[in-house]
Amino acid sequence: MTGYLGVDRSLTGRRWIGPAPDVTRHAEALVQQTGLPPALCQTLSRLGVAAEDVQTYLEPTLRALLPDPRSLRDMERAATRILQAVRSRERIAIFADYDVDGGASAALLIDWLRQLDRKATLYVPDRIDEGYGPNEPAMADLARDHDLIICVDCGTLSHGPIAAANGADVVVLDHHLGGETLPDAYAIVNPNRQDEDGVLAHLCAAGVVFLALVEAGRQMREAGAKGPDLMSMLDLVSLATVADVAPLKGVNRALVRQGLKVMGQRARPGLVALCDVGRLDTAPKSYHLGFVLGPRVNAGGRIGKADLGARLLCCTDTHEAKAMAERLDALNTERRDIEEAVRAQALEQAEERGFDAPLVWAAGDGWHPGVVGIVASRLKERTNRPSIVIGFDGDDGKGSGRSVSGIDLGAAIQKLASEGHLQKGGGHKMAAGLSLSRDQLEPAMARLTELLAKQGADELGASDLRLDGPLMPGAATPELVEQLEEAGPFGAGAAAPRFVFPDVQIGFAKRVGSSHLKLSFGDGLGARIDAICFGAFDGRLGPALEQHGGARFHLAGRLEINEWGGRRSVQLRLEDAAEASGGLA
Repeated sequence: MTGYLGVDRSLTGRRWIGPAPDVTRHAEALVQQTGLPPALCQTLSRLGVAAEDVQTYLEPTLRALLPDPRSLRDMERAATRILQAVRSRERIAIFADYDVDGGASAALLIDWLRQLDRKATLYVPDRIDEGYGPNEPAMADLARDHDLIICVDCGTLSHGPIAAANGADVVVLDHHLGGETLPDAYAIVNPNRQDEDGVLAHLCAAGVVFLALVEAGRQMREAGAKGPDLMSMLDLVSLATVADVAPLKGVNRALVRQGLKVMGQRARPGLVALCDVGRLDTAPKSYHLGFVLGPRVNAGGRIGKADLGARLLCCTDTHEAKAMAERLDALNTERRDIEEAVRAQALEQAEERGFDAPLVWAAGDGWHPGVVGIVASRLKERTNRPSIVIGFDGDDGKGSGRSVSGIDLGAAIQKLASEGHLQKGGGHKMAAGLSLSRDQLEPAMARLTELLAKQGADELGASDLRLDGPLMPGAATPELVEQLEEAGPFGAGAAAPRFVFPDVQIGFAKRVGSSHLKLSFGDGLGARIDAICFGAFDGRLGPALEQHGGARFHLAGRLEINEWGGRRSVQLRLEDAAEASGGLA
């Protein structure tokens, strides 16, 4: 199949894929039926929105989309037990995973309990010393001093550790893929239990915790009591949903949309401090949650103190929050340096094995377990293949994997563990973690390759660039960008619109910093747009556009509004380009 606009190999080596004919026909019908701009209708059509659903899609509300919490198994039982602990002033512990989802889930519960004048002990395991999820010594210790342990973003596969919590009830609020049998906990609420219908499988752990608090609120109202303000906590749910790469569909869209509004009010000291160290001077969008705030919250669990992110998110003192955010910012910078060193070695190793296999993997001694997941993401992005990166400390290896759309990595890793190829392993469709010995490495990767091949991972082509269609510079107005944002939030499962400006002429192009490119372009009819391309000089894109020699190009990317000196203008975040050989023909 010939690429869109004839582009089979762009300056970044990708084939361009335009909208399918049926998507374009539906978009044209939407224009006629709704009167909305063609670019917006093209986006809505690609997202599968019917004409009668356009208005509700553009204005997602929790009232319309929030599911009944009791549709999840054990939910009513879990909420009742938590409320019993509150009313009886029992000692409560929260065992949380060390990533954004775990930290935000813990902060939700701590905030909720605080509004009820109750406290909880926070326990976040050390990534290196303890690894992911509950462990027997920690659970036994917590059980000695607590009546109720709530495991968030973990626990579904923790049979031994939960059994070790003698004397305490354990409630699990999780979203990771469940096994054939469940631990003997008081309640396990998880939309990815094998006995669930999967309707809410897209929820992250914080979404599950939020539903549990909704159910607790309902029970409190039925008892004639008023519960805490849950709407004010949606900033935490939105952060976790985006940072954990949960699909932005159904109720997740409403949670993120409303959560961004709450975050924009700057009422939570931890998130305010995080926005400030991230130099975020505009209202946050889903992009900022995933690429500015999320990595900083994660930095503590990756290479620093595991509970730092969670403590920041539930912090109420502005000075403490500022100090913690600055520490996380410094750790994030350190994390990037460590990541780069591991990435270079992993890429070289994986390239030697070849990028065409169903699985791309790399393993090395001394690779920091806090960055192997990010490096796996880089390999996945580079190869469009499921990727695993493993760091060894002596004979013990800890690894992390990332998948591509259509390939269930979590299920494959879980099968691998059940067959005895791993010491431990689990996850969900798009991400997984594992532990194994050095002797297990080669057989495990060979078997995982077989399992992924059965899912069609060896049939994936090179990563294509998917485009929503052409756009002329004169049509790219701030008003259009605002209308496009109403079709968001964008992220996993709902990619942001990406347009191509065909056959345009570059005005100026200059290098910015070490590897970025800034340029302006127009179509010769008077309209001009500025563009920025990050990392352009890491490949062919930057040099080719900087030394354009008067050639005309197709420029592809995403639109955003640039605010500077009181002016608002449209800017293209340039992702790719191809030399125009004949305009639109």
